Amino acid sequence: MNMDTIKVREAMSTSIHTVGRNDQLAVPDALMRKERIRHVPVLSDNGDLCGLITQRDLFRGALLRALGYGSRAEEHLLSKIVVKEAMTEEPLTTTPDTPLRDAARLMIEHKFGCLPVIEGEKLVGILTEGDFVRFVMKS
Repeated sequence: MNMDTIKVREAMSTSIHTVGRNDQLAVPDALMRKERIRHVPVLSDNGDLCGLITQRDLFRGALLRALGYGSRAEEHLLSKIVVKEAMTEEPLTTTPDTPLRDAARLMIEHKFGCLPVIEGEKLVGILTEGDFVRFVMKS
């Protein structure tokens, strides 16, 4: 297998869970827990990618709980803040036709756990560390 000819489309996930930029933080928090994922692309009102919310972005609520404020404080916080206030805006992206090696290099250099995959203006997938593991297992 020639690693230079493998494209992102061969490893990316196309089943993508997304949230809206004006959703309460409780929405991606519940989604991440239910689906056991760590990264959720954020879409603008017209459906374009405008950000990325990660488990790390939601860490503050868990910190409140750990400090003894309890789950009610966490729920209160997550219901008062909207996604756009906590997300990473304009995340680095890749395309389906990008060599997988280049996408891996980008993730390593920037210490990212994922890259949203864009084709034209639309989100078509996500490439995560787990996708790399799955790809290697299939090869």
